Amino acid sequence: MSDEQVSVQELSFEQALDELEETVAALEAGQVPLDETLERFERAIQLKERCASLLRDAEARISKLLDEQGNTEPLSAESGEQTQAGEAEDER
Repeated sequence: MSDEQVSVQELSFEQALDELEETVAALEAGQVPLDETLERFERAIQLKERCASLLRDAEARISKLLDEQGNTEPLSAESGEQTQAGEAEDER
């Protein structure tokens, strides 16, 4: 582990996820000394929280955008199909 690690709060989602995956692989391999295992585990928890936080923020932004468009529910494939089917019937 490097002494000059970037703060978890400065990482993008992709950077945090990549580091988390690398950490999990190293821990699963079981070749890391106990002290370093504990340090990596602590950072992994922080990375997981960072990813979760960024995902929550993205979800909130998407919900806000949907609400600004007048939609109260996220679009689904089924609702799109139903809308297209309804438009086809209206054209007849």
